[in-house]
Amino acid sequence: MPAPRAQWKGFLKFGEVACGVALYTAASAAERISFNTLNRQTGNRVRREFIDSETGDVVEREDQVKGYEVDNGQYIVLEPEEVAAAVPESDKTLKITAFIPCNEIDDVYFDKPYYLAPDKMSADAFVLLRDGMKKAKVAAIAQTVLFRRMRTVLVRAHGKGLIATTLNFDYEVRSAREAFEDMPEMEIKGEMLELAQHIIGTKKGTFHVSEADDRYEDALAELVKAKMEGRTLPKPKAVKVSQPSDLLQALRESAGAMAAADKKPKRTAANANVGAKREKAIRAASPKAKSGTHQLRAS
Repeated sequence: MPAPRAQWKGFLKFGEVACGVALYTAASAAERISFNTLNRQTGNRVRREFIDSETGDVVEREDQVKGYEVDNGQYIVLEPEEVAAAVPESDKTLKITAFIPCNEIDDVYFDKPYYLAPDKMSADAFVLLRDGMKKAKVAAIAQTVLFRRMRTVLVRAHGKGLIATTLNFDYEVRSAREAFEDMPEMEIKGEMLELAQHIIGTKKGTFHVSEADDRYEDALAELVKAKMEGRTLPKPKAVKVSQPSDLLQALRESAGAMAAADKKPKRTAANANVGAKREKAIRAASPKAKSGTHQLRAS
């Protein structure tokens, strides 16, 4: 397997101490099934073109510019060099500005996680920071220019290294008050609340990421495999949504089902490497699998 490619390289600085570091993507959708868009009539791939909305003519890349709409159909044109001049200057330094309790920032502000690893010459300073934060039970707030914008990053100790999570800007996070403004004021009492508490109590457990199945991805894989084999898949059953009138009955049935399930043996945890197995199974169903010429993944 090829070594991961760094998304950014620079320095991590706290006080007068600095160490060379690199950011690596911690979460990626690259392993998901992807498709090409085809011409239904010919089966050939289609390509994307930019069309002038008024003339219908194709606009070549060298004739395309950015535009900001100031009125209906009226735009301010921004040349590439003007947009580039707006990018903040970068000294490639992730400067730590403060250390805070690990749980101080609301998760809604979390954007994207990256693994933060040292270069070969800076391991001692890196480990000093990592172990210091672990012992003090704190995280670090740092800032630098990442991908054209000045970003605020939350840095936390993570195993043998650090994890750096970019934070959403305040203007990007929508108000919770607006999201819940239509939520009715109500209070649940009596048997319904007791049953709900009972169900919650019986379902307490621990989280294992290997058991978090991507059902859509699995369904796509099964669909592709079925098409290769000339099969049709049965339609899934519709999920019944509980109505207020039968909510109490649904709670009673759930509580009974929980009691029965406790008497059954627990299933083993799922294999974490399901993505690779899923694709191998699809490839095996292909009539060209033996020749090694068939490719499922799309570019």
